Amino acid sequence: MARLSTTAPFRHPRDTEIFRLAIPTFFALVSEPLFLLTDSAVVGSLGTAALGGLGVASQILLTFANLCIFLAYGTTAAVSRRFGAGQIALGLRHGIDGVWLAVLIAATAITLGWPLSPLLIDALGASPTVAPYALTYLRISLLSLPGLLIIMAGTGVLRGLQNARIPLFVTVSANLANIVLSMLFVWGLGWGIAGSAWATVVAQSGGAAIYLVVLVRAAQRHGVSFAPTRSGLRDAAASGFALFIRTVSLRAVLVVTTAIAARLGDPEIAAHQVVFQLWSLLVFALDAIAIAGQSIVGRYLGASDVPGAREVTRRMVEWGIMIGAVFTVLVLAVRPWAWIPFTDDPHVRDLILAALIVVALLQPLSGVVMVLDGILMGAGDQRYLAWTSLWTMLIFLPCAALVPLFAVPGSVTGLVLLWSAFGVWIAARGVFLGVRASGTAWLVTGAGSPR
Repeated sequence: MARLSTTAPFRHPRDTEIFRLAIPTFFALVSEPLFLLTDSAVVGSLGTAALGGLGVASQILLTFANLCIFLAYGTTAAVSRRFGAGQIALGLRHGIDGVWLAVLIAATAITLGWPLSPLLIDALGASPTVAPYALTYLRISLLSLPGLLIIMAGTGVLRGLQNARIPLFVTVSANLANIVLSMLFVWGLGWGIAGSAWATVVAQSGGAAIYLVVLVRAAQRHGVSFAPTRSGLRDAAASGFALFIRTVSLRAVLVVTTAIAARLGDPEIAAHQVVFQLWSLLVFALDAIAIAGQSIVGRYLGASDVPGAREVTRRMVEWGIMIGAVFTVLVLAVRPWAWIPFTDDPHVRDLILAALIVVALLQPLSGVVMVLDGILMGAGDQRYLAWTSLWTMLIFLPCAALVPLFAVPGSVTGLVLLWSAFGVWIAARGVFLGVRASGTAWLVTGAGSPR
């Protein structure tokens, strides 16, 4: 890892450009887990089985969304390089083809996902009481996928153009609408867990419509056709393949974690759902700097400014450590009351309180991992990220497999051990990413993104 600078910890010449993108990105990212936490609280009022069903179905949907994250991250890296090289029209062309690819992927996912939903839920180990809730939520929420993937692709284009304000507006607006509609449909109309799912469909579709308007206008200004091109669709898919492999490995870790929690028992999966959403809230906050790193590093390398890329990388790593340390203190401070909005089950409460200690201790290391992952992604170092994710997944799986063997029924040990295994995975990622960032192989310059 690059040596930390000796400047004052909260003052640095690069901070202005970092936070010009990171601050609006932070609020955009943090609104998503805040919505999910609110959704968990709304659905949690329906009982432990409904909350567990939301947890299982959400992991399936999040897995799919993260498998398609290349629509955002790959686009950000490619467009920011072209922006740095002064080739904005070419960047828009790449992004528009990414939007069409998003539509095709979503249509395929809906077609296959509906009949496969029971099998997916069963694969995650949902109990007979949890499974019906999970099936209802999953099948309805599949209809939100076109909107979700269009939002991903559109976000990647705008962040690549160094614009984080419009993604902030769309994300916050969609998530606020989601919260209001969820409470209306679940509590006001009495639709149960189905109401929460329909709220997601409406909100995501509205957000996608805004992005389409913005991108059509940008294409018109720069003389770029909004029609798809066969070569562009092929290039967009090819450029995202390594990121797809990376994300498959990352999601495998999260899915295995959820599957083990489900097999430990209904209280464990319900508590894991809450802890996972709290962890996601912190990760998304740290990811704001990582995504700023994608945009900024891509721009510097596109402009062939290697010293600038090095310096901004060093500074973002510093911020990752500092913010992670703040989050450690924050989690420990709110931990005694963190369970209150989600459950009145004493065992679920104890599980949440125990697992949050592990979550708190992981935050500084998580900050470094998130930042370095975003920087290497912005540099187009996708192949290394793919291999790193595969190796670290292989380190995690044996650790996770041991958890049920040492879990004590009726105690908090199972969930604590599970989150500790998760911590081993984060530490392994930190080692691999730190070694890469300390070298020079990722510092490839020019408008074309390396694959």
